[in-house]
Amino acid sequence: MWVKALDMILEKMKSSGFNFSQVRAMSGAGQQHGSVYWEKGSIQILKNASSELPLHQSLKGCFSVSDSPIWMDSSTASQCRALEKALGGAQHLANVTGSRAYERFTGNQIAKIYSQNPEVYKQTERISLVSSFAASLFLGAYAPIDYSDGSGMNLLQIWEKAWSKPCLDACAPGLEERLGCPVPSHSVLGPISPYYSQRYGFSPDCKIVAFTGDNPASLAGMRLQEGDIAISLGTSDTLFLWIQEPTPALEGHILCNPVDSQTYMALLCFKNGSLMRERIRDECASGSWDEFSKALSSTVAGNSGNLGFYFDVMEITPEAVGIHRFNRDNQKVPRFPKEVEIRALIEGQFMAKRIHAEKLGYKVLPRTRILATGGASHNKKILQLYRPLLKRYAELEQKVIYNPASSCLVK
Repeated sequence: MWVKALDMILEKMKSSGFNFSQVRAMSGAGQQHGSVYWEKGSIQILKNASSELPLHQSLKGCFSVSDSPIWMDSSTASQCRALEKALGGAQHLANVTGSRAYERFTGNQIAKIYSQNPEVYKQTERISLVSSFAASLFLGAYAPIDYSDGSGMNLLQIWEKAWSKPCLDACAPGLEERLGCPVPSHSVLGPISPYYSQRYGFSPDCKIVAFTGDNPASLAGMRLQEGDIAISLGTSDTLFLWIQEPTPALEGHILCNPVDSQTYMALLCFKNGSLMRERIRDECASGSWDEFSKALSSTVAGNSGNLGFYFDVMEITPEAVGIHRFNRDNQKVPRFPKEVEIRALIEGQFMAKRIHAEKLGYKVLPRTRILATGGASHNKKILQLYRPLLKRYAELEQKVIYNPASSCLVK
């Protein structure tokens, strides 16, 4: 399906008159944690694909696993526990690979395929991530996995930038040769496959640069610098952080930085994001974002000591559920006035992000910026709340940069 989608895109570009000969280099991104399993002998088919045929027709028999595991799969709990046990515990695994064992991570997906279908694994000569798979299609050869996307597999030693032998051995035999050697995210892999020159008119000199995962690509695309925070305020809230000296923890992820191989990026995901904000908006502001914003304006920073934690569904970071409200005397209370509830929600969400980011080694610097994107970043009152909170808890002057669509900068 992915190969056919690529064929369709390129054919549409060709029919619209796009001049492929002007493309000098190409890179890209793929959804993290997905994996593709190449059947033995596929490398020759990929290398010698006929430009007379759409690529998906040439490659239709090249995959030993027909349905690629992706990030939404959570069926590998037993493999995760086995990996953590083999590495001496969840924290030790995080110290090596940047994350404790997660069901969606590729190493655990490979372990499941090996344990349930050893013959299928035996017939697999190469395992790609979605990103390196896409790069392979353009390269006409198996593209290596880059450091940044590779650090989301529970297999890469993030400090040495090499596969961890204990992790590999805990997942499946002969795994290193099936993965190939990882490379820096900016590596030039080689020229584009002749297939694309013959079929679409690409220049034979067009270079293919290593592809990476969608999350590392977001850090690169938002042009983060050391100390910056990128916050995506969507259905789930996500934090991307540029970190010099990370501290791997049981919550969140440390990945190799795709822009600077000597530094790292941290990733935190919070499931109770915009859906939680929308429910409180409906209950406390008659479903109106204007009323929601007015309530924020009517309350003071710090909410007079009232604090709330709001988890309608089981949270990822931290693993918790339920609504928890505390008054200024640190006593748990069943409810807040509506305007207090609204500010408690937003302040609680923000402070949780800050606390967990600091656990991973994040430090607020004098030039720190917060770059906000996602649907809720259009709400200026929510973003205005971030600056006084940063000033109050860090006593530092900060900048908050809105989603470019908002065209607004707080100074």
